[in-house]
Amino acid sequence: MKHVAWGYVRHLRWLTSETRTVERDAALGRILCFVAGALNAGGFLVVGQYTSHMSGITSALADDMASGQWRLVLAGVSSLVAFVAGSACSAILINWGRSHFSPHQYTFPLLVEAALLLVFGALSFIEAKSWQVALAIPLLCFIMGLQNAIITKISLARIRTTHVTGITTDIGIELGRSAYWTFGPSRCAMPGPDFGKLRLLVSLLVSFVVGGVTGAFGFGAIGLAFTFPLALILLTLSGLPFFVHAGHP
Repeated sequence: MKHVAWGYVRHLRWLTSETRTVERDAALGRILCFVAGALNAGGFLVVGQYTSHMSGITSALADDMASGQWRLVLAGVSSLVAFVAGSACSAILINWGRSHFSPHQYTFPLLVEAALLLVFGALSFIEAKSWQVALAIPLLCFIMGLQNAIITKISLARIRTTHVTGITTDIGIELGRSAYWTFGPSRCAMPGPDFGKLRLLVSLLVSFVVGGVTGAFGFGAIGLAFTFPLALILLTLSGLPFFVHAGHP
């Protein structure tokens, strides 16, 4: 039993190791896509806004500026700044880990994300007030920026967890390449379709959707407290390998 437990720990280290492979990036990306989908859909139920959709937030910001709704403009700016700050925080933590040759360079931002989710969930124990929403929106945006930057840095921008527009665009590109390579007039004039990449992209999209459905049900049932099981996923993913001695067999 103990051997099996340590086997799980080694697998978690494999997911967040500083040595990266396509398989590790894909496995970690699917987990983070699930978390992102849950937070995005569930967050909409709680605060009435998708907090990873920076294109939509920027468009709404422009509309609000044109109509002179400066309170909404301020909210939009705070969301954008929070997302960028989350991405910057992730980059700082990862680069610090790299410069200090830490084997846990990718677990640092995951631990921060888990801690922030616990803070977000703690708001469920406070009597509902308008300031909660005002705090929750930039906090969720910060978390989304933090998480998206984690997998972007890890995979050298091959994988993103909150940028579904990019994922679906890449799926379309791969499908178009496959169709042209199969039915086009000159199959030898271009490389064949990358079915491995297509499977990865589809799996990321499916993970995001499954996470979204899970988040919608979870947040709908218990509200902000649903962030606790999401935080537990991240703590299990990053905290266990981080706190267990790296030299254990």
